[in-house]
Amino acid sequence: MTASERAAQLVRIAAEAAGDKLADDILAYDVSEQLVITDAFLLCSAPSDRQVRAIVDEVEKRLREEADARPVRREGEREGRWILLDYADIIVHIQHEEDRMFYALERLWKDCPVLELPESVTAPQSRAVGSPSD
Repeated sequence: MTASERAAQLVRIAAEAAGDKLADDILAYDVSEQLVITDAFLLCSAPSDRQVRAIVDEVEKRLREEADARPVRREGEREGRWILLDYADIIVHIQHEEDRMFYALERLWKDCPVLELPESVTAPQSRAVGSPSD
């Protein structure tokens, strides 16, 4: 079994939303073979608690507007370092980059198929102000 079309749609929307808020290392895994509770995980990180929250807000907004999806559960909001958004079909993990390195969820799910993300999310971006591409 593989991730459903609905899960793939939600992953794409959430990944684009996270990318729009400059999330780092955006990855998605098809975990449908290993877990019965969800089809896919989306992982991303940010260098500050404030940016983690901004990514969360954008992901929720876009999933609500574009897919009529609302999280069935949210965790970690108080600390703002690792916020989990559970949409049943997908689970979005938005982590502070230090927590991402420490917990290394990629290690746990490395045997799962990686879901393809839009090029706008995976293309390297220069974020430095005044860079030659500006």
